[in-house]
Amino acid sequence: MPKKIVLAYSGGLDTSVAIHWLQQHYKMDVVTLTVDLGAETELAAIKAKALKVGAVAAYVEDARDRFVQDFVWPALQAGAVYEGVYPLATALGRPLIAQMLVDVARREGATAIAHGCTGKGNDQVRFDVSTHALAPELEVIAPAREWELMDRAAAIAYARKHGIPVPVTVDKPYSVDVNLWGRSIEGGKLEDAWLEPPEEIYAWTKSPHDAPDEAAYVEIGFEQGVPVSLDGRRTGGASLIQRLNVIAGEHGVGRIDHLENRLVGIKSRENYEAPAATVLVAAHQALETLTLTKDQARFKARVAQEYADLIYNGLWFTHMRDDLAAYVASTQRHVTGAVRVRLHKGSAAVVGRKAVQSLYRKDLSTYGKEDTFDHSAAVGFIKIYGLPTVTQTRAQGGPAHGGVNAPKPSPKAKRSK
Repeated sequence: MPKKIVLAYSGGLDTSVAIHWLQQHYKMDVVTLTVDLGAETELAAIKAKALKVGAVAAYVEDARDRFVQDFVWPALQAGAVYEGVYPLATALGRPLIAQMLVDVARREGATAIAHGCTGKGNDQVRFDVSTHALAPELEVIAPAREWELMDRAAAIAYARKHGIPVPVTVDKPYSVDVNLWGRSIEGGKLEDAWLEPPEEIYAWTKSPHDAPDEAAYVEIGFEQGVPVSLDGRRTGGASLIQRLNVIAGEHGVGRIDHLENRLVGIKSRENYEAPAATVLVAAHQALETLTLTKDQARFKARVAQEYADLIYNGLWFTHMRDDLAAYVASTQRHVTGAVRVRLHKGSAAVVGRKAVQSLYRKDLSTYGKEDTFDHSAAVGFIKIYGLPTVTQTRAQGGPAHGGVNAPKPSPKAKRSK
């Protein structure tokens, strides 16, 4: 009886070809898994196609809520944004898919899982490392790292030879990946780093030039760092993100053009659409300014960078992430409140924020008659604060660059003849 392998199946050309290729080269029965993370694909048609191409079983799973609750919200609470711009949409989806591949493999008694990643991207690392972390006994096979089908034309020729349904054209200008948290676009014309991204690559966002002239306002409610309401209406995470993608995208918010440092050591030009993510990251950060102390906020910023790198580099299922997640959860205990964001011509600007346990006190910050700050305490504070500086100046002279008491340079020694 042939061994089984579980293939992450999108329904596209490469993974359809992979079903036949795995059967031929590894003599294994192929079980497919298609995971819905919000890509709005025809799942029933994908399942039917997998079975038609030759899969012995085809699973289709709706994982949108699981994706948001277990992956997106923890990343948002952490403030995880790769290299300051990328909200990690694709990177967050891969460990969940890997986890579900492992689940199906165990259910089916499979000995391996497979994915359609190439040998020069980040996703292969995310799938391989996640799978091995969860199930070290499973083999991971990536046909695109092995087969001789080096371009789309070759893959189409292989498909036609073996009776696999394929598109009639070799034209596929861009590689696109979509889930609730964002849409990534790469390849084709975008490989020219000097070229302005053409309007044709965008599907979720209007050009800021064509966006409404009148700004829109949204209010996001948070509980312990998790978005729970939009404009006063409580809603589930997936629905909130979907609705905010539409609203913010209408105003041109969420376009990202980034020269990215891939884990495998190359730079890649990446374009993203992430309207909801852009708004929610800004809103969450704004709420934290009310609820975290200066020291908490500054240390958490360092943790956010580590968390983002960890996600990007495929290390979700590690003890390190567990440790960082525990710290992040502690920081979010009081991040409850609401944030108002103004959307206009491609920008998302926070214009209002309030928190249940805010550290901001108007009576301390105001210069009006309500001021309760003890001004007389400033004299003693400044004296103690500046004491090390005064002590050093008296003992060693003023600073070397421009200080009135700076030590004079010693005269140059005369050169002996």
